[in-house]
Amino acid sequence: MSGIIALVGRTNVGKSTLFNRLIGKKRAIVHDRPGVTRDRREGAASLYAVPFTAVDTAGLEPGSTDSLTALMWKQTQKALDQCDAILFMVDIRAGVTPLDKETGRLLRKVGKPVILVANKAEGAKFDQADRELFALGFGQPILISAEHGIGMGDLFEALRPYIVNPQEEGQRKKEAEENQFKSKRKLNAERKAKEKAEIFGEDEEIDDDNPIDHSKEIIDIAIVGRPNVGKSTLVNRLIGQDRLLTGPMAGLTRDAISVNWEYKGRKLRLTDTAGLRKHAKVEDSLEKLSCADTRRAAFLAQVVVLVLDADGILEKQDLTIARQVLEEGRALIIAVNKLDTVKDKKTLTDILNEKLEMCLTQVKDIKTVMISARTGEGLDKLMKAVYEVYEIWSSRVSTGKLNRWLAAMVEMTPPPLSASKRPIPLKYMTQIKSRPPTFALFSSNPEKLPESYLRYLIRGLAQYLKITGVPIRIMMRKAKNPFENKKKK
Repeated sequence: MSGIIALVGRTNVGKSTLFNRLIGKKRAIVHDRPGVTRDRREGAASLYAVPFTAVDTAGLEPGSTDSLTALMWKQTQKALDQCDAILFMVDIRAGVTPLDKETGRLLRKVGKPVILVANKAEGAKFDQADRELFALGFGQPILISAEHGIGMGDLFEALRPYIVNPQEEGQRKKEAEENQFKSKRKLNAERKAKEKAEIFGEDEEIDDDNPIDHSKEIIDIAIVGRPNVGKSTLVNRLIGQDRLLTGPMAGLTRDAISVNWEYKGRKLRLTDTAGLRKHAKVEDSLEKLSCADTRRAAFLAQVVVLVLDADGILEKQDLTIARQVLEEGRALIIAVNKLDTVKDKKTLTDILNEKLEMCLTQVKDIKTVMISARTGEGLDKLMKAVYEVYEIWSSRVSTGKLNRWLAAMVEMTPPPLSASKRPIPLKYMTQIKSRPPTFALFSSNPEKLPESYLRYLIRGLAQYLKITGVPIRIMMRKAKNPFENKKKK
């Protein structure tokens, strides 16, 4: 049993603050300005080790005729339809407002259990507020402080009937004990592997004949780009439902919203993000929080889809976003949207490839896909590119294969001579991690190898291993001298 609990109330009562506390992460943007949350956001929450799903919703403004408010209310209605219980939140310091009363009237019509939660209850007097709260008709209010974590025990007891199953609770305790035992074994294995790496200077040998199967892993995909290029429309089209707010106005999305999805039997997590403008133009404090949230989502994702507008291919801001994604080691795909408005597709493709060749030299052959989020054209090609680049980003190669390649590269173009007129020796090479592919190159004088030679090796390695669209990193390390201890003696 994993209940779904919707957090509902008017603007600025602390729904996002409570949501962040329940999921244990600062995922929802919290700001003093009312109406920050627009889309509904789901998260894996827990109270006293009992898991459930929390849904943060936009602040209710019943009776408003504003088109954006109407779209936000539709998102909240979907959350109410799917939930098992509702946390109706009010601000106890502000008292019960007419908007709270109207919200309560709407919630009574939903037909779901409603738990009244009075937030911001730290150090306040509640005599008058108590009477007003009982007058809402939802019984005993739960007094909490979402910011300070006060009243979480009372909140748990109120939620218990909707999130706790006695049989599953016993099973969960048993699983927790087993996981604790497995965790200790894993830590011991990792400690031994680390000790081995320190002794031998490399990770364990990679088996080329038995590659790692990534098909059952969940792929995290972040959709990024400038404002109003169609990111939310793309996510809605991919998942086949109006999950995110869309419209002609720029800056509609403020939070990074993640949606679990399955495509052709493969589990994915799509994250829609707020549009990124030039840093110098971002002055509003809320927009700064949105930009920071977008960058966090992009840098935590595995595959980043940079959405471009067909009317403005790879503008300066697009290039800045692309460089930051690659510097963070993420796999990058470029999706040119609004293809249905383009007349000369070949010219558009040529312009894009030329700009990529000139401006993003650190990674060759970045995957590009022409799409229309409005009509769905090219989306199958986009998902195929996601799977391909994910496999490349996760790829590994054996130490033996690497060193055969290194010997050939050194023979073709030897490293430059050092200041003492001696060649800089390159001992051996090994892959130390994937995601992105990262290699350690050992030399007795690693600090003397110039950057130009490293770039030569990176280009050759990308070509040899067919690594396209993802960054490659080579870390220089000093090789151990086997005669060092003998000299000391």
